[in-house]
Amino acid sequence: MTPVLFYGVPSGCSFGSIVALEWLGKPYQLCRVEMPEAATSDSYRRINPLAETPSLLTGAGDTISESMAILGHIGARGIEQKLGFAQGTAESDRLNQMLAFLNTTFFAAYAPLWYAYEHDVEVREREALRNYGRHNVEHAHAALESMLGDSEWLLGNNRTLADAYFIGIARWNEYHQAVDRRDYPNLHRLYEKLQADPGVIFAHAIEQQRPAASSGGFLGEIDLQQALARLTQVA
Repeated sequence: MTPVLFYGVPSGCSFGSIVALEWLGKPYQLCRVEMPEAATSDSYRRINPLAETPSLLTGAGDTISESMAILGHIGARGIEQKLGFAQGTAESDRLNQMLAFLNTTFFAAYAPLWYAYEHDVEVREREALRNYGRHNVEHAHAALESMLGDSEWLLGNNRTLADAYFIGIARWNEYHQAVDRRDYPNLHRLYEKLQADPGVIFAHAIEQQRPAASSGGFLGEIDLQQALARLTQVA
């Protein structure tokens, strides 16, 4: 069975998993999940009881949730492309460490800003959330700027799952303008490089429902009911 990635819009962190699948180059399909309406529906909860994206229906018919687990699954299939590495190796440890930083410090830094953006809160509370979020985002950018240094990619000379996940989160700054990325020249260079990558361009087009030219193994989109029918067949 062809794997199916359930990706959330608008601007879900599942963006990184789309990029990773494009870089993997193996057959896959996508299922669009509008947030929060479709994500919280009874139908989607059959895929992910927590009503979160992304989720992955694997080729074996299993369902996986959480970006780190999905990226790990993709990485295990992408060792030849150096997207991931064999568990227990130094390279794998470095990748896991970077993904953990991105998933906790970098991702979480934007949480107060998203809350202020998405909820009707009083002016003083909104400003407090924004100030707290900006501080966190500045801290996360400074730390990642230092980690990257002069390296071409987050882990050195080759792009990995970490770069795919990074670009999906880093673009959130366009909503919140928490930092001027040009103040972090290493990250700015990496961001601009990734924005020009065919896999990233493809993922943007998919989210925005524009014509999307895959350079990987994309076999088209299916709707949620079609995906659920596959789940039923496997069961």
